[in-house]
Amino acid sequence: MADQFAIVCAQFYSDLAERLTAGAQAALADEGFDAAQCFEVPGAFELPLAAKLCAETGLYAGVICLGAVIRGETDHYDYVCAESARGIGAVALETGVPCSFGVLTVETMEQALERSGGGTRDSGRNAAEAVIALARVNKQLDDLSGA
Repeated sequence: MADQFAIVCAQFYSDLAERLTAGAQAALADEGFDAAQCFEVPGAFELPLAAKLCAETGLYAGVICLGAVIRGETDHYDYVCAESARGIGAVALETGVPCSFGVLTVETMEQALERSGGGTRDSGRNAAEAVIALARVNKQLDDLSGA
């Protein structure tokens, strides 16, 4: 099993993307892993395909998906949030490579800043920790099966 991780990060809110990525990289470093390879996409809707492309390479033990969607005046928010979540989950189930949903789905920029390492929550860190935990389960099961 690979011991490297990938980060796919939506850049629509580039300042939030930087904060989320920093949190994820810090979590990886705290657990003794090398820095993740980062891949940038325009927005959260593009995260599932980028995650699938990374997962299918066989190079990564997990894919950390990061981004932010802030509610606006139209239904666009609902579609982007739902499809990015659904797509990322589908990638993990289809490929067997852990993928985390570190996408902020918030009402305001203030909420996004609170959840991107500026307050009590760090969704980038949380997303990395989730992928690390699942990668460890994958490795335990590989060890048990002799794979």
